[in-house]
Amino acid sequence: MIYRDHFQNYKRYTIPKAQLIIADIPYNLGNNAYASNPAWYKDGDNTNGESELAGKSFFDTDEDFRPAEFMHFCSTMLKAETKKPKVDGEARQKSDAPCMIIFCAFDQQMYLIELAKRYGLNNYINLVFRKNFSAQVLKANMKIVGNCEYGLVLYRDRLPKFRNKGKMIFNCLEWPRDGESEKIHPTQKPVELLKQLIEIFTDPGDVVIDPVAGSGSTLIAAERLNRKGYGFEIKKEFWLKANQWLKEEKQIKSDIEKYGFAKTKLEKTSPTLWS
Repeated sequence: MIYRDHFQNYKRYTIPKAQLIIADIPYNLGNNAYASNPAWYKDGDNTNGESELAGKSFFDTDEDFRPAEFMHFCSTMLKAETKKPKVDGEARQKSDAPCMIIFCAFDQQMYLIELAKRYGLNNYINLVFRKNFSAQVLKANMKIVGNCEYGLVLYRDRLPKFRNKGKMIFNCLEWPRDGESEKIHPTQKPVELLKQLIEIFTDPGDVVIDPVAGSGSTLIAAERLNRKGYGFEIKKEFWLKANQWLKEEKQIKSDIEKYGFAKTKLEKTSPTLWS
């Protein structure tokens, strides 16, 4: 479910506490959001002159983002840690403690780490997401271009729930391309990447919250993994498209359970024998 509202108004709704919060917060790029991106120029060609996006920020709402209020909300909406009694003969107890993941700019990391400590999130693990492409193609033959995104896992005192299926998980993860999903949001994260993160830190039935939902891709990933997803998005344009995407995703799941295939999705592109 995605509410058309700001996360600060969460008290209006009956939302369960989260096992995992995932948020892609503003990177504070300001009017340089499209710098080094072909979108700065008409049709991506600098010989055509600057486009309407030149010198613009991604969203007008970025200027209203209040990191402290955001962090307070997240710390409040994470479920409480439970202390399990130590069992004799067991060296290590599995944790069900919650955590949050924030996508952020490289130079935001230390600020967010210190801010999180003010709200009881005393520990962190830094994340690096490696792409095999870069949006910084302008003047790419004159400088080193960026192909990485950054993030943080923030948690209180106990290590968060960890479902690694017996495998070692590195803090540098590959960033998969998403050629299947409709591009709704300029900073939309790939569903497969979000699924990977959700699978690591939650179990089926757990609650996942995205306070700045954007395209709704976090909730799509949660839906596909049978987690309970909740999100907030203040911009009407994104909220409408995200809700439509989520509605279609739920319909696909219902069709598969009923017919064994995604009937509604198939009927969008070609006629079927089923009514």
